[in-house]
Amino acid sequence: MTPTLVREHLPHAGPALRVDRGARARDWSEIQERMLVPLYEAVYERLGVGSGTRLLGLGCGSGLALLMAASRGAALTGVETRSPERLALARQRLTPEAGGTRAGNGTRAADSTRLVAGPPGDPADAQRPPYNLVTAFEPIGCLAGDAEGLGELLAAATPLAERGAPVVLVGWGPPERCATSSVLRVATRLADPLRAAGSWRPALRDDLEEVAQRAGLRPDGSGRVACPFGYAGVDSALKGLLSTGLFDAAVSATDRAQVDKEVTEALHPYRRTDGTVWMPNVFRYLIARVT
Repeated sequence: MTPTLVREHLPHAGPALRVDRGARARDWSEIQERMLVPLYEAVYERLGVGSGTRLLGLGCGSGLALLMAASRGAALTGVETRSPERLALARQRLTPEAGGTRAGNGTRAADSTRLVAGPPGDPADAQRPPYNLVTAFEPIGCLAGDAEGLGELLAAATPLAERGAPVVLVGWGPPERCATSSVLRVATRLADPLRAAGSWRPALRDDLEEVAQRAGLRPDGSGRVACPFGYAGVDSALKGLLSTGLFDAAVSATDRAQVDKEVTEALHPYRRTDGTVWMPNVFRYLIARVT
């Protein structure tokens, strides 16, 4: 069966970009999402996520980070406003129809999980206690305007959290510590006429602190975590990287074949003799408190 193609519109991006959203979501879930597992583990360990945690996950995607928190016994609400296809995959992982997963206290993740396709205020329930942890695990500092989008989510989310609750923000590390930066520069170069419309940019040192300040949050510690991007081969790397959306402006400015060709060339230094692709990266997280 031929997959249904839909159009994604990028502001001021010229021709519309045709995207198979279902395939992209599957590529994200099966290939790319796991690259940040070391980050999720480090944050959960540092904050002692467990049976007493009431977690609000912003931009929860296909739910891997939620699944890991559920295995520790946390009660979860996941919010995904941009990709209903990723959210559908999260529901498959975490809802009763899919059987859920066993949490640390023996209950199913599905029993204490809510997934919402809307802004953070939608799942608010006056009978439930406020959240004591908010996570925004999708890294910022790589797309023009991504910090502003996160700020809007935080403005809706922080009133739902208790005073002093930690809010976790995540960003790319310094470009010199992220091998993938050299590949992502392809997106910037090809999309140069559209640079203000969603192309990649190098992360800045104070990206996370600026977002926290604008959201009225109080910084309370940070850390860096090694998150290498490893792929079975170049084809897998292409699918995973393009599933992030970071190359959309480049595809709109040129075409998919041109982007595939130039990304493949940029991946060459990271190919191993067995054909796998390995790119060391460092990601940074900031813990900020609700005031």
